[in-house]
Amino acid sequence: MAPHPVVQAIIDLSAGAIGGAACVFSGQPLDTAKVKMQTFPTMYRGFIHCVSSTYKQVGLRGLYQGTTPALMANIAENSVLFMSYGFCQQVIRFTAGLPSEAVLSDTQKACAGSVASIFSSLVLCPTELVKCRLQAMYEMEASGKIAKSDNTMWSVVKSIMRNEGPQGFFQGLTTTIAREVPGYFCFFGAYELCRSTFADYMKCDRDDIGVAPIVFSGGFGGACLWLVVYPFDCVKSRIQVMSMTGKQAGFFKTFMTIARTEGTRALYSGLTPTMVRTFPANGALFLGYEASRKLMMKQYDN
Repeated sequence: MAPHPVVQAIIDLSAGAIGGAACVFSGQPLDTAKVKMQTFPTMYRGFIHCVSSTYKQVGLRGLYQGTTPALMANIAENSVLFMSYGFCQQVIRFTAGLPSEAVLSDTQKACAGSVASIFSSLVLCPTELVKCRLQAMYEMEASGKIAKSDNTMWSVVKSIMRNEGPQGFFQGLTTTIAREVPGYFCFFGAYELCRSTFADYMKCDRDDIGVAPIVFSGGFGGACLWLVVYPFDCVKSRIQVMSMTGKQAGFFKTFMTIARTEGTRALYSGLTPTMVRTFPANGALFLGYEASRKLMMKQYDN
């Protein structure tokens, strides 16, 4: 028997939070390198140089700058994302005239994930803004764009409230939504397609394909997401970090300025650490989500 919709929403929210935490712990140093390279593409020769320079300048903690807001961002985003994902699947069943237990196609699930990402963007944007600013704080100070300040989460939060007000936390929201909607169509579409392929090959249920196929499917979904939306993410990071110095131009103007003055290649700065990170991080995300959801559903059935 299917759980009550409220119980199902709580299970999806909790499983998404566990998956989000697993994603951060497995990929934070590479995410830090990505943001630094996106914001200051001429400061580093490449991914290895960025990681080694950060380690020499600040030590290991430099690679984990922004872990607390990253945890908050990922737990908030993925709990809302997966809860909305379950809800949006029911909406698609309703609009298609399907029974509530009907199995959706991979494309229908991709559409549900795409719509769900709009809701998760609203909680992701403020926490990711703080994370990105913390990750690029050293470079902002070294380049003289801002005065030396306390590199703590609370100092960044207080600075935003003081200088920009509550609306300041939503710098880059339009770009975040523009990134998430097509990105999560690819993310969930590729993940579900990969799971279906493994299930067909192994001649078993999609929920019983095992750990390695789930990790690979999650990584494959993440790789498809980033290859499609990476320039949007680069623009978002630039807007969120550079807005520390004053009002920043919107998505389209920032995109055109980067492309015109720095070249198209600058829009792909940091892609290497992102692609290296995507398999362990997104594999851990889906493994944490699927395993904890399965366990909670089993407890509910009992």
